[in-house]
Amino acid sequence: MSGAVQRPAAFLDRDGVVNHDDGYMGTRERIRWMPNAAKAIRRLNDAGYFVFFFTNQSGVARGFFTEAELNILHDWMRAELAAQGAVVDDVRYCPHHPEGTVAGYLEDHHWRKPAPGMIHDLMEHWPVRHAGSFVIGDRASDIEAGRAVGLPGFLFAGGDLDAFVAEVMAQTSVR
Repeated sequence: MSGAVQRPAAFLDRDGVVNHDDGYMGTRERIRWMPNAAKAIRRLNDAGYFVFFFTNQSGVARGFFTEAELNILHDWMRAELAAQGAVVDDVRYCPHHPEGTVAGYLEDHHWRKPAPGMIHDLMEHWPVRHAGSFVIGDRASDIEAGRAVGLPGFLFAGGDLDAFVAEVMAQTSVR
């Protein structure tokens, strides 16, 4: 990665930020997009940010859906957004939960928010510039994950995601 141009990144939680959190979202039929989600991601793209989803998905550990089904959902979400000119550069998810029921997923994994493992992994695989990067989440655990790597976090309570992103960008822009 040496020599790659560093860019700031927006680390977006999925459920409750990009789409409504209706509980264990394993299939596209259940996805209800947050208002102006694609427009918000396009705004970030146009400003030169990497856009990443980082999401706890304990529904895998709980047996509600498989990792394969989750990956199909993420591919579909990225394609739906891309059709509107909104590019999600990469996705990280944590399928683990210590209270799950599916063998192999029953741990408090270092990727599970509030731990910062997903953010660390994305920063290792992409030329992320720390300055100007930020986290948007709908829970304290999202914000704590960002804080653990020194990134500002912004708590999203729902509504127009594009207006919220515009405000966050105004507060975090590095000239």
